[in-house]
Amino acid sequence: MTGTMGPSAERPQSLEDQISLQAAHWVVLLSSDSEEERVAARAGFDAWKREDVQHARAAQRIEGFMARVHSLRESEEGSARAARAALNVTLRPRAKPHRAQTAARVLALALVLGLPSWLALQGYTPSRWMSDLSAPTGQWASSTLQDGTRLTLKSASAVDLEFSASRRTVRLVDGEVLVDVARDPDRPFWVETAHGGVRALGTRFVVRTEDGATLVTMLESRARVQTAMAPADVGSAEPANAVISAGQRARITADRVEILPGVDPASVDDAWRQHQLVALDRPLPEVLDELNRHRPGTIRYDRQVLGGIKVSAVLPLDDTDRALQLLVTSLPALRVRSLTPYLVIVDAPSAR
Repeated sequence: MTGTMGPSAERPQSLEDQISLQAAHWVVLLSSDSEEERVAARAGFDAWKREDVQHARAAQRIEGFMARVHSLRESEEGSARAARAALNVTLRPRAKPHRAQTAARVLALALVLGLPSWLALQGYTPSRWMSDLSAPTGQWASSTLQDGTRLTLKSASAVDLEFSASRRTVRLVDGEVLVDVARDPDRPFWVETAHGGVRALGTRFVVRTEDGATLVTMLESRARVQTAMAPADVGSAEPANAVISAGQRARITADRVEILPGVDPASVDDAWRQHQLVALDRPLPEVLDELNRHRPGTIRYDRQVLGGIKVSAVLPLDDTDRALQLLVTSLPALRVRSLTPYLVIVDAPSAR
């Protein structure tokens, strides 16, 4: 008999998502039927943008997103076409103003902006689809920046960019990024997350966000890692700072930097190049967590029940259905049930 599957813990709404939703609300107000309300909304929106640089960036990105949605080609199929049509209805002025229409538009805009199905199934949160660079769920994306630095984003990942005459900053909004830094002695290169920062002292490393922590894996040369609370550009001094070399890893949390067991840089490179997950005696829930990041929809499982099962395997992240089949083959006690293309339940009846 199968018990109730417990979903993975949901993340609390981030500051970026809160700001994104505020920006979406302003877009709704700016589409009011009343010219007087639109003028007032424009003044309020402009003031909101001036309050904080993050507000200004959010406004710029959401306006750009709206423009991109409006420009979708007529040949696009399915939900993309439906989203475009919904957006056109949401923002089209009405001849007769009605208070209820504003509430309806808020709901329609929320639907269009992916707070649910179309964008949610593709792994887009508000902060992700408003980022400078992103990779949809199930896909990888590579980009060469203006300075020659190469970024490779894993599935469901996103970054913001801020380059100036004195500093180059990549902010990892979500997910995981492989960074191959171009040399520029006059402009330090940083990767920042909610937990801290990584200053490149060499060329090649991986940064990954997780709940409550950032993981850094050094593949070539060195990098300085530090907590968000540590002073900028200070020397190595644990627990707030550390310098790691090729093959070393570190976990950054709110108050400390922890050095982790090392890895083989060549193996990590191969896994990135071949889009694979290499698991060595890893708890099954951690493996399913990783597959979840690469799959539209969700895999549901009970972490407590499956926590004692260990996995050693090489799994394809480009084909999560095949990865699940390989897990069943290597773990006969495991059961995988696909209720819909977007909902899979994994359990182990004999483990209960």
